[in-house]
Amino acid sequence: MNFSLTDDRRAIRSAIEKICTPFDDAYWLKKDKEGGFPADFHAAFARDGWLGIAMPQAYGGAGLGITEAALMMQAVAESGAGFSGASALHMNIFGLHSVVVYGSDEQKRRFLPPLIEGKDKACFGVTEPNTGLNTAMLKTRAERHGDHYIVHGQKIWTTTAQVTNKMLLLARTTPIESADNNKRPIDGLTLFYTDMDRSHVEVREIEKMGRKAVDSNQVFIDGLKVPVADRIGEEGKGFRYLLDSLNPERILVAAEAVGLGKVALKRAANYARERVVFDRPIGQNQAIQHPLAERWMELEAAELMTYKAAWLYDTKQPCGAEANAAKYLGGEAGFRACETAVLTHGGMGYAKEFHIERYFREAMIPRIAPVSMQMILCYIAERVLGLPKSY
Repeated sequence: MNFSLTDDRRAIRSAIEKICTPFDDAYWLKKDKEGGFPADFHAAFARDGWLGIAMPQAYGGAGLGITEAALMMQAVAESGAGFSGASALHMNIFGLHSVVVYGSDEQKRRFLPPLIEGKDKACFGVTEPNTGLNTAMLKTRAERHGDHYIVHGQKIWTTTAQVTNKMLLLARTTPIESADNNKRPIDGLTLFYTDMDRSHVEVREIEKMGRKAVDSNQVFIDGLKVPVADRIGEEGKGFRYLLDSLNPERILVAAEAVGLGKVALKRAANYARERVVFDRPIGQNQAIQHPLAERWMELEAAELMTYKAAWLYDTKQPCGAEANAAKYLGGEAGFRACETAVLTHGGMGYAKEFHIERYFREAMIPRIAPVSMQMILCYIAERVLGLPKSY
């Protein structure tokens, strides 16, 4: 059992660190204050070909695995970009996996190269205000009229919708009330990848706690015309197509959370060595040392689970439990590391110029999204321990 990185994977991490270097603490502090999508950061990754790290080579991608993608995203977060940087790239890595697996050759040729090249930006239109994680109950509807569908509905927490020209959209093509007794509500959901026609799509930004550089939105869809050619796979199977993206997303979020925790821990340890109170560095005190040591162990454990899950996925083995566990452990370890970093800095941890409070605010994201901690615990209890379903 070998836990060391291969030369190729070390080279990936080194290349990502090099791209991130010009986008320093001052850059991300300004983005956190003023907002605005980090287009130059996104363009730098597009220019060097990294937006398609896990996309097929036939369409301009690198054809690498989720392990390499996780290494990339951890390095981005760990550079100090945190979730502001990671979320600017995240959709490219896993979002169109449904198109890769279930799209036609014509759709792949049409959709994938512009996304990989950075010419297109995409958002993920799934979550709705009144359904939350109960995806089967989505109400956004798509009615077919010949060679196109007309879509009406509402989405929420749609990331980057302010700047995207494409949307991966899950909509109901069969009303829940008209489904026959042999079908479940998910059988009426269909997946589309289509243009964001803003004459029929209104986007309202949600003011939020952190990650101001990457917008989150309410999206109102009123009469959006979607060609049948933009439907992914068969009508009514969209939810099942999305399932192929869930484990990679959990793994990537876990890696990003670990990266965020590691940069916070590094800052805290540096500060503890340099900050002198009562004629001694505060890092000499066990009350400072021990929490930092605990955070290191937690991050290391979460990282191991993350890359175990990635290895299982890349070797085409079941990885649902491990991917969910990685997301849970990564989210918790990252948050605790950021919290401890703030406390280690004392009052200066509350100051924006030290960056730790930004990390702390962003550390809430992987605890909440894309699935709650409680739902992960339910999944493990039911699928791993064989306990009865609780909801």
